[in-house]
Amino acid sequence: MMQKVEICGVDTSGLPRLTAKENEALMKKLKTGDREAREKFIIGNMRLVLSLVKRFWAKNANADDVFQAGCVGLIKAIDNFDLNVGVKFSTYAVPMIIGEIKRYLRDGNSLRVSRSIRDTAYRVLKVRESIEERDEEATIEKIAAEMQVAVSEVVYALDAISDPVSLYDPVYNKAGDTLLLMDQLCDEKNNDEVWTEHVALGEAMERLGEREKRILFLRYYEGKTQTEISEEVGISQAQVSRLEKNALNNIRLNIS
Repeated sequence: MMQKVEICGVDTSGLPRLTAKENEALMKKLKTGDREAREKFIIGNMRLVLSLVKRFWAKNANADDVFQAGCVGLIKAIDNFDLNVGVKFSTYAVPMIIGEIKRYLRDGNSLRVSRSIRDTAYRVLKVRESIEERDEEATIEKIAAEMQVAVSEVVYALDAISDPVSLYDPVYNKAGDTLLLMDQLCDEKNNDEVWTEHVALGEAMERLGEREKRILFLRYYEGKTQTEISEEVGISQAQVSRLEKNALNNIRLNIS
């Protein structure tokens, strides 16, 4: 699949390249009903489809079918694109093309979602849209209440129709700068507050005696029991317990 040059009878190596101005001019013409401009625009943007299709080589799907699905997404994007939106066509089209390809791959998957679960999921989406139209936050609890079903049923239905995404999937593209999904995620484990706590913990540990440090290391880093530590350190289990408690209390006092 990866070595394929001709897809669906189209020589992909010979696909034309359109400039931004040519794209814009053809888009304006096709929106007035110019069929020739529409055909040129579709062919001129097939390279965009091809670039996205390459992401799915590992799916072991038929290249022709995946490319066709991408072209369907391209045509849907053309039909729904609004010239007054103020964004590049490619920015609008990429998510729609990827969505159409994923839909094809999902529907062709051996793992099928039952009709009843799909129906529930579509009802959930409809209720969510209705709640959002009232300028209210569409929480899972509120959706479940309006549908008169359990919260778990709403969650299960949405999970069933959700496709896994890559952290490297683009969510926005403007002026050639691609914003990836991973760019939208924050690292809650390495913020300033956590970093400060780690520094304070390290300083508090330095104030402990060598034996207390060793006991905490064996207990919390190596996961040993107090009995095992007592045998290794050469003191009673009761002494290990007392030293451990004292060390933890000292740490709490020093970082509070």
